[in-house]
Amino acid sequence: MTIPQALLDELLKDVKRPEDLLGDAGLMKELKIRLMEWMLGAELTEHLGYEEGKEAPSGQPNRRNGSTKKALKSEDGELPVAVPRDRDSSFEPALVKKGQNRVIRKSIKTRGSFRECHKLCVSDPAHAV
Repeated sequence: MTIPQALLDELLKDVKRPEDLLGDAGLMKELKIRLMEWMLGAELTEHLGYEEGKEAPSGQPNRRNGSTKKALKSEDGELPVAVPRDRDSSFEPALVKKGQNRVIRKSIKTRGSFRECHKLCVSDPAHAV
């Protein structure tokens, strides 16, 4: 994926110091929070079967029911994320599970950690038979 330069320019226009980008109130933290909330909303849309702001399909008794603030601990500090809810509490997000309070970024440094992260077996082409 390539991010258009105009979008980057717009995002970074107010960044004057390293703290503006990487600090506790910086752009990177805000982007992480907003992206997580967007993904959680997309998960709820998939779960319910209709877009936010649209009519629910006939026979669909479950509805959106606001959100709950959750303080997630990460390598970059605390991330206050609004996790959307549904009325019958059947929504179990994959990104942030119920009861989860940490988000950990797994790095891919070795084949072993790649296997662990992605449940895939990876062989080194140099050792292929």
